[in-house]
Amino acid sequence: MTTHSEEKIVVLVNGIPASGKSTLTRALAEQFGFPVLTLDGLKEPFMASFAPVDRQRNRQLGCAAYQAIWNVVAQAPTRCIYIIDAWFGFQPREVLQQGLQKANVTRVLELWLAITPDDAVTRYQSRLTDRMPGHPGAEYLPELRKLAETAQPMGLGPVLQLDARDPDEAAAFAWLQRQLRVPIAAQPALSASG
Repeated sequence: MTTHSEEKIVVLVNGIPASGKSTLTRALAEQFGFPVLTLDGLKEPFMASFAPVDRQRNRQLGCAAYQAIWNVVAQAPTRCIYIIDAWFGFQPREVLQQGLQKANVTRVLELWLAITPDDAVTRYQSRLTDRMPGHPGAEYLPELRKLAETAQPMGLGPVLQLDARDPDEAAAFAWLQRQLRVPIAAQPALSASG
């Protein structure tokens, strides 16, 4: 049987923009002490260096940051559990699968923040002035509304769905603790076909 120390585990904190990923990620990191990688955390220093950043460049930097995440995870020891905060649906599922394989990840746990289209638009609009220049502005709101209608978790392992309006952090902590005790053999295998 594979032991916990032989596994390479990632915890995906997933949801569309404005769903509350950063808040949940901070709470999880504080509770468990796991290192955190965030798409914006890797992308924004480059956005500042290459300003002004248009929508196309923002997306290019997001794709590069996404690859950087898997490079960092690949270099970590197997016993290291990373919490990764990103909207994983901004690229095809196969890109995530390739990144996980490249990083030798053996287990994927996912916390999905479900949000209504109205709540997503309201939240995103309320933080427009707080976002670093280069992130999409008010012109993104119709696209975000459509995205909220169809977005789904990646589903490459166990998924806990939380209501973005009021995510139950205690339930998330308990679920994650239980999942980390489950042997790897009980988890679905990663494969290129999904």
